[in-house]
Amino acid sequence: MRRRQWANLACVSALALTLATTTAFAEGTGAIDPTLGIALPEQPALVILDDEKPATEKAQATAPSGLEAAPDTQSETAAIPEPGMVTGTVAPSAQPHGSLATPELPSIPAATPGVADEPLTLDIPAIELPPSDPALTPSFKTQGAPEPLRSAEPLIAPPDLPKVVVELPAGSAFAADIAARAAEALALPRLAERERAEILAAYQANENRPLWIDGKGWSEAGLRLTARLGRAGEDGLRPTDYPLPAFEASDKGSLAEADVRLSALAVLYARDARGARIDPRRLSKLLTPTLYLPSATEVLSELTGAVDAGAVLAAYNPPHEGYRRLKAKLAELREHLDDTPLVRIPAGPALKLGMRDERVPLVRARLGLGPTEEPVFDRSTSLALATFQKQAGLPANGILSPQTLAALGTPATARGEQDIVAQMERWRWLPADLGQSHIMVNVPEFRVRVVRDGHVVHETRAIVGKPESATPIFSHKMDHVIVNPSWYVPPSIMKKEFLPGLASDPNYAAKRGYVVTRTKGGAVSVRQPPGERNALGWIKFMFPNEHAVYLHDTPNRRLFANERRAFSHGCVRVDNPFLLADQVLGPEWTQERLKRLIGSGERRINLPQALPIHLVYNTHVVGADGHLTTFEDLYGFHRLVRQALEQRS
Repeated sequence: MRRRQWANLACVSALALTLATTTAFAEGTGAIDPTLGIALPEQPALVILDDEKPATEKAQATAPSGLEAAPDTQSETAAIPEPGMVTGTVAPSAQPHGSLATPELPSIPAATPGVADEPLTLDIPAIELPPSDPALTPSFKTQGAPEPLRSAEPLIAPPDLPKVVVELPAGSAFAADIAARAAEALALPRLAERERAEILAAYQANENRPLWIDGKGWSEAGLRLTARLGRAGEDGLRPTDYPLPAFEASDKGSLAEADVRLSALAVLYARDARGARIDPRRLSKLLTPTLYLPSATEVLSELTGAVDAGAVLAAYNPPHEGYRRLKAKLAELREHLDDTPLVRIPAGPALKLGMRDERVPLVRARLGLGPTEEPVFDRSTSLALATFQKQAGLPANGILSPQTLAALGTPATARGEQDIVAQMERWRWLPADLGQSHIMVNVPEFRVRVVRDGHVVHETRAIVGKPESATPIFSHKMDHVIVNPSWYVPPSIMKKEFLPGLASDPNYAAKRGYVVTRTKGGAVSVRQPPGERNALGWIKFMFPNEHAVYLHDTPNRRLFANERRAFSHGCVRVDNPFLLADQVLGPEWTQERLKRLIGSGERRINLPQALPIHLVYNTHVVGADGHLTTFEDLYGFHRLVRQALEQRS
């Protein structure tokens, strides 16, 4: 209701201004309004007040010429209408524009003498205005037009809007430098193209923001990573393989390059810790472990999301107890460095038993033997050298070969470190999770162990392959057992033994209890039926693999009495195999039940759950008491690993 009254008053005000302007152009006083037929009063001159003038100046400006300014009696003036003023109700045909200020006008009496009391309605045509932009304040200052009336009510101040702060992502200042320097930072010899591409992709996914630096240098995560790389030697790795980048804190380009380089070094470390330094299959076709090498994407994802990036990087090293004991032994060896000068033995031809050479006294002195009258490589020298070779992981043949000569020139402490590091490297070939329950076959030790929850629950002697038919090294899963197995002669034995025998005697196989079968294609298969003389004995433990080897019984049980048990063609023969079956088959299949199956035909029994089995080559083992035990390097695998690591340096 209040809004409508103000609108009506605004229309009356506009009408009054129109009448006043019309009167200003009339000639003389007492003009007659042609529409209403009434006399119009004489109008004073219209004066526009300036708000900036003092109140006294405003009063003088509004007073007629020659008269003093009347006191400000607005309330009294508002109560007395001017003579001849038309009063009534004004109904405008259009609402005022929303942006106009509503003036505060004095109230008008309900009636004026001489004028009819009925309301008078004036039909004022609507003024068409163009649409206005609400964000703009229209200007009314046109030439010859008065200023708009001002509202007596105070204008409402606009509310305080929150400040909008636009922040760039952290590290975005380095984005251009990282993109420009990434290729140079990734130019590491051992970093494969695949890893380089994955590192670049990781940075691009992060909008080329840095991962390990802030505005002044390494961030907290970067410092933890660099500290871990600097301690790489603790895990048998070589710190010089991970040279930390140098940079100027004031140079954004060098900071950006250092960030990418640190990512590359972290990826290299993680992969080396999992066994990427050497490829076992290149050393021997019988070394076929499955390496679990992490991708660059996996490494960077884990490191950037970690609370302690250094600890996460160190965790890529083997978590096994055997590895941790070797690591402790390595630190112990390095605390007691042997600085004793060694006897330098010149190079020359290989020395064998009975040979004369001027170097023999030097060899004897190096081995701790006393002097002799003649420089003859005698039996005592040969035996002492064979003992040294065994300790050094060399063929213990008592011959002074170039390899033995090089070993004699290495300090005992350094040689011990190399042995420990080479053994630690072979632990990297195993999966991080060996299995809550698993079987471990240590070939150089001739032992089979069943481990459950970290504890050995069963241990027995084993017979492994001869040096010319070595047992392969790998991990797999045992899934079934066969009782009363048949033995199919493998191709290697067929070629070396049976085919020449069959060529000379057609009954060669039959006389030995074998069955010869010829296929339509002409291939020959030789099978030994189940029985007491069967080469596999009464039971075999199967884990199908590329080498066609497995664990099994044997009819030649007397061989287990030997200390050095390398007699098989590659498979692992187990002493008292029914005790092992009792461990892997569970309580349902007891020894008594299994033995009742002997002689009743071949029978397959599946394990209740596949059991991980690991055929390992541990020549250096540290016990719980910290004592180091070494075993013979049967196949020379330890020597191959040590030499491969030395050649990388």
